[in-house]
Amino acid sequence: MASLLKLYNAALIRRPMLAQSATAAVLFGVGDIIAQQAIEQRGKSHDFMRTARLTFYGGAIFGPALTKWYQLLNRIKFSSPTRAVVYRVWLDQAILTPVAVGVFFGTMSVLEGKGVSGAVERTRTAYEPTLIRNWMVFIPTQIINFSIVPHHLRFVVVSVVSLFWNTYLSAVNARSQRQLEFATSEKSELKPGPQRGVD
Repeated sequence: MASLLKLYNAALIRRPMLAQSATAAVLFGVGDIIAQQAIEQRGKSHDFMRTARLTFYGGAIFGPALTKWYQLLNRIKFSSPTRAVVYRVWLDQAILTPVAVGVFFGTMSVLEGKGVSGAVERTRTAYEPTLIRNWMVFIPTQIINFSIVPHHLRFVVVSVVSLFWNTYLSAVNARSQRQLEFATSEKSELKPGPQRGVD
């Protein structure tokens, strides 16, 4: 175990993009598995395509984006350690997070074949509560992260917390999808049929 952790730590330093993208892919996938099995109790009716979509999102979108973001934050110099923590947390939560939450719901809708209209509707219904809960979880996490964690391990800290967050995100995304499908079916049922003329 110690040797594996040593190899992983070396990979984070030498090949951060590959290592962190792979980490994000695994944790998004595992988060969805936990959501489906532990929360939704799906059992044998597990939606493997849903897990694949979240794994793809973590490895191809979230991981690379967050790697570049942390590299940018690490390059910005501040006049004191306290200022560095305050401004990095502010930049992370005020700029990256609102965009990332919107991209998540939009990407999931497109990958599910719902198109742009589905992405807009899902984002409209799920965006605000998800963003607020994100701040409740990640503002304290990032204060600790930017205060005491070495820069090459900050992604790992976020990723470990994200395992639980991804479980929540997966469940919220699935619930929003079901609500949207229910609303769409209700509209189609209420839609009047063709009127027959009166003789």
